[in-house]
Amino acid sequence: MKALQLTEIGRPLELREIPKPVPGPGDVLVKVRAAGICHSDVHYCDGLSSVGSLPHTLGHEVAGEVEALGANVRSHAVGDRVALHYLMTCGVCLACRSENEQFCVQGKMLGKDCAGGYAEYVCVPAWNAIHLSAEVSFEQGAISMCSSATAFHALRKGRMQPGETVAIFGAGGLGMSALQLAHIFGALDVYAVDLDADRLARAKTLGAIPVHASADDPVRAIRELTGGRGVDVSLELIGLPDVMRQTIQVLAPQGRAVLVGLSARPLQIDTYREVLCREAEIIGCSDHLRAELVILLDLVRQGRLDLGLAITRSVSLAAKPVNEALDNLRAFGGGVRTVIVP
Repeated sequence: MKALQLTEIGRPLELREIPKPVPGPGDVLVKVRAAGICHSDVHYCDGLSSVGSLPHTLGHEVAGEVEALGANVRSHAVGDRVALHYLMTCGVCLACRSENEQFCVQGKMLGKDCAGGYAEYVCVPAWNAIHLSAEVSFEQGAISMCSSATAFHALRKGRMQPGETVAIFGAGGLGMSALQLAHIFGALDVYAVDLDADRLARAKTLGAIPVHASADDPVRAIRELTGGRGVDVSLELIGLPDVMRQTIQVLAPQGRAVLVGLSARPLQIDTYREVLCREAEIIGCSDHLRAELVILLDLVRQGRLDLGLAITRSVSLAAKPVNEALDNLRAFGGGVRTVIVP
């Protein structure tokens, strides 16, 4: 089968011919119908976050059809439409049993620690293949598995309550889901901060108040828009220390800043003025839970979470367009989500 693989850190992906995986007793073989290109994949290519042994197949936002079943699988049938939960966990350790499976001591991640979905086929434990209704496209199912799920988990970590205000820094793939989910959770106002006018225009159509970061200081702008108070919850979805600090600076008293974006550079803050005197909280956010994915896919099925505006480009399983998409993410370029459709 064909697969796009990382052969060397810092080098473009290469399209290679590799053996088609064979499902184990508890696995399903999935024919990939859609695979989202995530900013995390840039981090893997650049060595910011480690991956399995090279050559390695990336891709953790995956949806497709069940092609074959392991001998012990009874939960699925050939032809089932599925979206893949990328965290492969043991199910029995303390983290798994306390609904914190992202901290499983034996956990592996699809596309990071084991072969992912930048390929024609991928093999996963049956538990990781979540049934996808016919009302949800493969493309939307795929990006739900990371960008939407991470946004959902981040808002839950921020303990967002109905009637609160939210600032979302980054109106890309995660941001498009985050601002809709914030409204679903009952947010009074949602502010979308970005440098890209097209992204902000999309955010506005989804009910957000756009804040153009290159036209004005977003901290000053949001404080003016909120009468000087600030917001109750803020999300940093980009991975830049300067933006992380802005996410903290816009908080109202007892506000919560949730940091999602990855960065190799340290964050510097004024601990008294920006945290202590406001009793502000800085919260880290890592991955998501399988149970959250089931809720998300139902929200998409019902039309309450519309991911149509989040998918701005589809490309084939080929090196040139995928590497171009990764380069665009690397430069924090325009567009929202590019999806590979093999």
